[in-house]
Amino acid sequence: MINVIERPATARPMSFSAGAVEAIGHVVLRYGLALFLVSGGLAKFTSSEADFIHPLMAHSPLFAWVYAVTSVQGASNLIGVVEIILGVLLALHRWRPRLAVLGGLGAMVEFVGTFSFLFTTPNLSPEMTGFLSKDLMLLGAAIWATGESRRAER
Repeated sequence: MINVIERPATARPMSFSAGAVEAIGHVVLRYGLALFLVSGGLAKFTSSEADFIHPLMAHSPLFAWVYAVTSVQGASNLIGVVEIILGVLLALHRWRPRLAVLGGLGAMVEFVGTFSFLFTTPNLSPEMTGFLSKDLMLLGAAIWATGESRRAER
């Protein structure tokens, strides 16, 4: 007698190695940060973005001086150029890790500066406080990206 128990076919659970998940996370983190910087930099060329960042920068001891040498739109354009350059440098990690280190260091400086708006801008709304708080996480991403590029340049 044959003892055969028929079982319905079941789907196997998907399994991802920790290394694969981590590698995907690295790509999303680095290129998401680069895209964030480039798209934010492009937005700085609009008058609405220039008006949006003006009160933040005007109250900052790190950035207020810019308005002494240029207009509100000129200052925004300058920040935009810097952000685009930093984003492109970060994106060059695979081909030019040394340039990506420079982009990461610049992004670190930028996010320390923008995070400082939490402490230098008077009467921030809760929405603006939440908006600026993201820069702490972006600072962490820039620190990580700099370290990864530094390791790759050896």
